[in-house]
Amino acid sequence: MNELSPRPASPSSRSGGPNPGILAAISLGLTIGGLLSSAILTGGQTFVSPFSPVGQIAAYFHVNAGAVRLASLFQFGSAIPLGIFAATVYARQLRLGVRVPGPAIGFFGGITASAFLMLSALVVWVLSRPEITADQTLTHALSFLAFITGGVAFVVGMGLLVAGIAVPALILRFVPRWLAWAGVVIAALSELSFFSMVFEPFQVLLPIGRFGGLLWLVAAGFLLPSTRAAANRQERSADA
Repeated sequence: MNELSPRPASPSSRSGGPNPGILAAISLGLTIGGLLSSAILTGGQTFVSPFSPVGQIAAYFHVNAGAVRLASLFQFGSAIPLGIFAATVYARQLRLGVRVPGPAIGFFGGITASAFLMLSALVVWVLSRPEITADQTLTHALSFLAFITGGVAFVVGMGLLVAGIAVPALILRFVPRWLAWAGVVIAALSELSFFSMVFEPFQVLLPIGRFGGLLWLVAAGFLLPSTRAAANRQERSADA
């Protein structure tokens, strides 16, 4: 039997767990909530870049400590449903009979993305403390740490999560082909974002991987079949 062909599952089997589409939507909502709360509380200021002058970085975190602390709360919160999403989809893919490395790769990527997003949020929380912002050099170093963990590390993990779902879904027709291909493209761009560690122009890929990846997970989470019978119906519909 071709290893890409899903193994038969019992008609009574169910994927169990929360709806992955809802989990992804919660994660996306908390991410947007953090951005909106920060914009409102800072009077429309954008989150300071670690590539800005040192004095500007320290001033931003010192003046906007409350907004930074609230943003870190939203960011930390968004990582939790993302990690649960990765575990839920991994279990669902196994119950659907997928026996290729894709589900394990996606699970690894999802947990990696969730863990680094939590770490970035904790570093941002530390940056909200006046004891830290009094030291401009330390503030600058921590802002880079928050950026690299919540940017490059998170997006690369997100790319693996998307790829681990999109590639098997494309081959086995679990979701519409256009959506699966969109996931493959988002995953590829997310992985390329690690070049931004050396070539700054690649930083443009970070928001694509972050927001594009979350939007894709919402769509895929709602469309991914929950049982083998549902997957078979989708395959017959695609062949028709």
